[in-house]
Amino acid sequence: MRSFFDTNVLVYMFDEGKRGKQRAMQLFEDAIDQRQALLSTQVLQEFFVVVTRRLSPPMPHELAARVIRAFAALQIIRVDPDIIVNAIELTRRYRFSFWDGLIIEAALRGGAETLYTEDLQHGQVIETLQVENPFLS
Repeated sequence: MRSFFDTNVLVYMFDEGKRGKQRAMQLFEDAIDQRQALLSTQVLQEFFVVVTRRLSPPMPHELAARVIRAFAALQIIRVDPDIIVNAIELTRRYRFSFWDGLIIEAALRGGAETLYTEDLQHGQVIETLQVENPFLS
């Protein structure tokens, strides 16, 4: 089952203060082991900004770049003009933020069945995609 990981789930893996760190790591490792993990260029960009600016302490740029290079070995959905236009339509139809629409459209483009995120409604189904918040108890 292909799984798309939103930025916030990846950040949990590197945030010592988050209680969901182990859960995020386990989900991600399982998806990698099964060759089912999907990310997008948007997720890689957002990851860099968040871990180098918002973590306490911030991740050094060199380490963030190494982590992103490792992530880049996975299947990466590139945000292109078609994804942007389709995300606009999702935003209009479902009233998501544009940035969430890009995440959803990239997940759909990659053939993901599950979108791991804490930014959308847990259990929601968007076309063929199931939203799962992995940090709900």
